[in-house]
Amino acid sequence: MPLVTSTEMFKKAYDGGYAIGAFNINNLEIVQAITDAAAELKSPVILQASAGARKYANSVYLVKLVEAALALHPEVPMVLHLDHGANFEVCKDCVDNGFTSVMIDYSGHSFEENIEESRKVAEYAHAHGVVVEAELGTLAGIEDDVKVAAEDSSYTRPEDVEEFVKRTGVDSLAIAIGTSHGAYKFKPEQCTRNEKGILVPPPLRFDILEEVSRRLPGFPIVLHGSSSVPQEYVKIVNEYGGAMKDAVGVPEDELRHAAQLSVCKINIDSDLRIGMTAGIRKHFAEHPEHFDPRQYITDGRANVKAIVAHKIKEVLGSDGKI
Repeated sequence: MPLVTSTEMFKKAYDGGYAIGAFNINNLEIVQAITDAAAELKSPVILQASAGARKYANSVYLVKLVEAALALHPEVPMVLHLDHGANFEVCKDCVDNGFTSVMIDYSGHSFEENIEESRKVAEYAHAHGVVVEAELGTLAGIEDDVKVAAEDSSYTRPEDVEEFVKRTGVDSLAIAIGTSHGAYKFKPEQCTRNEKGILVPPPLRFDILEEVSRRLPGFPIVLHGSSSVPQEYVKIVNEYGGAMKDAVGVPEDELRHAAQLSVCKINIDSDLRIGMTAGIRKHFAEHPEHFDPRQYITDGRANVKAIVAHKIKEVLGSDGKI
């Protein structure tokens, strides 16, 4: 099976009340971990590359790594997606170099500018058999080149979505309902603490999601910034020399609820980074004599695979959906 677009998998996910995991890739081991977990659990998957990933690894390497994964797991429907394309030129480059899905993120511009750039990307991508995601509303947080201060973030306005989708022709829409990029999604003062002293973030704005869904029946919605920052891995990082104080993410039960509604794609990046770091830090502490990257990265890769498997089964509900 060649790389596919997300069209068919989103239709099945929407009708089936589950979501597809969009996991960020940066290197060989992360691609291996994600696709091995997807193959074992018979789940479709989206592999996405940010601007930072393309700078770090180069698009050619990323495309070939994904093609290798596909050769090993031809039964798994895989999408190669550009995450947060800054403009038409970036999206065009990815379309021209083998990506099957691109995101144009012009959400930091005016409504009209967002429409114009998104429409331009959609027209070019569709002419080349590639699907397009756009964004309305602005998520706070930091992820690679995306840096938005909390005061500059904004929720999606449901009254804008019909006009935006009609005028742009995009295939899916990322909305802002309270998720955030990075491992520090919420400030402590925004949260409460449970009986264990763990920070509990404010709930997602499901009222916005439900209104968007009412206005766009059957249309696939995307959630960015949806890592849950698993505390068991944060604890390992901190135990072995890290300093991740008050790192907090989106509760998994809220993401599962979103997946049962109109959300067909849930983006996960920080959780994989934390799992990789936890495995490597622990390995270095327990084996100070090791210097072979294959030794310590193997432990990090195992954590990433376990996290992806957990997300597929317990959060996304996409296991067994091939």
